[in-house]
Amino acid sequence: MEARTGRTVADRRWWILAVLCLSVLLVVVDNTIVNVALPTMSRDLNASTSALQWVVDAYTLSFAGLLLLGGNLGDRLGRRRFLQVGLVLFGVFSVGAALSTNTGELIAARAAMGLAAALVYPATLAILNNVFTVVRERVIAIGVWSAISGLAVAIGPVSGGALLRHFSWSSVFYVSVPLVVIAVIAGRLLLPESRDPNAGRFDPLGAILSAAGIALLTYSIIEAPQHGWGSVATVGGVAGSLVLLAVFAWWQVRRPDPMLDVRLFRNARFSAASVAIALAFFGLFGFIFMITQYFQIVRGYDPLGAGIATLPFALVTAGFSPIAMLLMRRFGTKLVVAAGLATMSAGFMVAMTTAIGSSYWGNVVISMALMAAGLGLTTGPATEAIMGALPPGKAGAGSAVNDTTREVGGTLGVAIIGSVLNSAYGSHVLTGLTSLGAPAAAGHLAGQSVAAGMAVAGRLPAPVRDAAQSAVRSAFMTGVHRGSLVAAGATLAAALLALVFVPARAVTGAEPSIDGTGAADSGTVTVPRVSAER
Repeated sequence: MEARTGRTVADRRWWILAVLCLSVLLVVVDNTIVNVALPTMSRDLNASTSALQWVVDAYTLSFAGLLLLGGNLGDRLGRRRFLQVGLVLFGVFSVGAALSTNTGELIAARAAMGLAAALVYPATLAILNNVFTVVRERVIAIGVWSAISGLAVAIGPVSGGALLRHFSWSSVFYVSVPLVVIAVIAGRLLLPESRDPNAGRFDPLGAILSAAGIALLTYSIIEAPQHGWGSVATVGGVAGSLVLLAVFAWWQVRRPDPMLDVRLFRNARFSAASVAIALAFFGLFGFIFMITQYFQIVRGYDPLGAGIATLPFALVTAGFSPIAMLLMRRFGTKLVVAAGLATMSAGFMVAMTTAIGSSYWGNVVISMALMAAGLGLTTGPATEAIMGALPPGKAGAGSAVNDTTREVGGTLGVAIIGSVLNSAYGSHVLTGLTSLGAPAAAGHLAGQSVAAGMAVAGRLPAPVRDAAQSAVRSAFMTGVHRGSLVAAGATLAAALLALVFVPARAVTGAEPSIDGTGAADSGTVTVPRVSAER
């Protein structure tokens, strides 16, 4: 069955959006549902902080590294087809993750799930962009799509916590299977097929270079605390990744049919919006990695309690995402995106003042509400700016860029902020425990993770046990404060970049060219859409 066109697609366009949102929900929830299970995995699988980072980052690393390839293949061979294949694989690999018996198996399964998600995610936004051809409706649809993405960030911890109250950590993976079945059946009945009629030849070298560059960069950052930030392994790894990505860019410029036309980044609207999304998710995912452990280990919440504690984030994000699209139409992309990023930065700054005994309804909720409001204000307008800069035939590539910036930003957020947390916690817990008379070996063991630290402290003699547990919590909070500082700096820098480089507002017109002048893209069907910026 080829593309369903005309009134049939138009009449069911909102049902199509519902299917796309369910598909997005699946892959985004899996980014966060695992976080609430990390302390349980740490105990059951004897996992270190570095291993826990890889449980999170194996998914996002694979996801991010293969998004460009997934978007390109969807453009070439059919977006609905790759969406459906990705969903089926996602379900299969979720079962594999649930059956894992050690961290090595779990990390491998998570990487395979990321591969499947890379086929799903870019197809959703590409199909949306082709189904909603009226600018006003497309803005609304992207607002809903962004709201679901933001809502999924907090649905993950809540649903994961509920499952962990009654089942093992494997349940956070099994829960995806029935949702996959629903999404596949509904997608088969409702989704239209679409592709780029001028896709050109496949670019295997570009796929290898992009995936290798992103993978090496993330690996080098995650392992930096173990090797040392100034070590040959870390510096060489980061330098090597930048070389690979530079070669990728050089190769893409010279191809007549590139996987990613890097000249798109000459368009200020496209490039600045991509950076804004990357840094927003950098701060967000790094903070989620810290806060789920804070709720469970420092504050003593069970997994469900930790998940419920993140609900304000979901509610505020869902509320602000559609509001952001209305504000964008009134005040322009620049001001709304910059305000959103500045609001996120304020939230991270509030988190820096959070103490072990801080009131949940004080600093904790205020910080999460500010972050969520900022995320809601940022993602929808920035996503619309990226997608509106492209012709319909390149929707998959544009969606892949949008999704890649989210995932690379999120992956590096967990890697860098997690590494800052790990470095600060490890040094402070060693000092704190040895000052109480604990052997250095116990201090080093406690430095592997906060869960390990609490276990070590619990085995110390009774006279110093309470003080040792307090030292572990205090060391962890030092890491949270430093990680929050990094997140605040990143999002504040993004806000300043948005003020300087994001164009003020969009105007309707012809398809934008690579330089944003509004010239029509050859070989594509032109529809009214957002084009060049004032």
